[in-house]
Amino acid sequence: MPPTPSTKLLPVVLFNATYMLAAVICAIVQANREFIFYIVVMLILIGVMGTVHRRVKLTSPLLWAFSVWGLAHMAGGLCPLPSGWPYNGDQAVLYSWWIIPQWLKYDQIVHAYGFGVTTWLCWHFLRNALRQPDGSTVRPTFGILMLCAAGGMGFGALNEVIEFIAVLTIPNTNVGGYENTGWDLVSNLVGAAITAMIIRCRCQFSR
Repeated sequence: MPPTPSTKLLPVVLFNATYMLAAVICAIVQANREFIFYIVVMLILIGVMGTVHRRVKLTSPLLWAFSVWGLAHMAGGLCPLPSGWPYNGDQAVLYSWWIIPQWLKYDQIVHAYGFGVTTWLCWHFLRNALRQPDGSTVRPTFGILMLCAAGGMGFGALNEVIEFIAVLTIPNTNVGGYENTGWDLVSNLVGAAITAMIIRCRCQFSR
């Protein structure tokens, strides 16, 4: 028999529960107040995504993509870097790691990936909202995909607001300054644009 929707969802739930439990333990052991704040935010977001899934039925690949993003985010703030690895800022954690010194940070990769996935989510919403009575779906035109990318970047800007709240309420955060915020936004744009192009190309090749 084919697996039921609840059976398909179980591995995703277990994956998220495992890394979130590990993150809670690490944050408490390290007395990391900043990531205790982010863990609370993550739990709220997981609850929101669960509600969204019940309403619009997100695909398994989309759920897994968000789950991997969550893991990358938690690991970024809690995993210390090995001695000698280049990093930016005061805290030698994965988020500060210069993958390519002075050019590319782990943080920027996570931003591009995460808000690329969010752009994909926006496309999923629009495609289902604009579904025709005969079951046909809207094509990913330039205008539609620009809206999806703008939505992804808008959620990225909301993320910066959350980080700003963390800076105002928690001492010694690893958020970074104005330049870091600017590069975060650029990374969000890159991820959103790449995802929009992938959606467009996939539609072209599948016709």
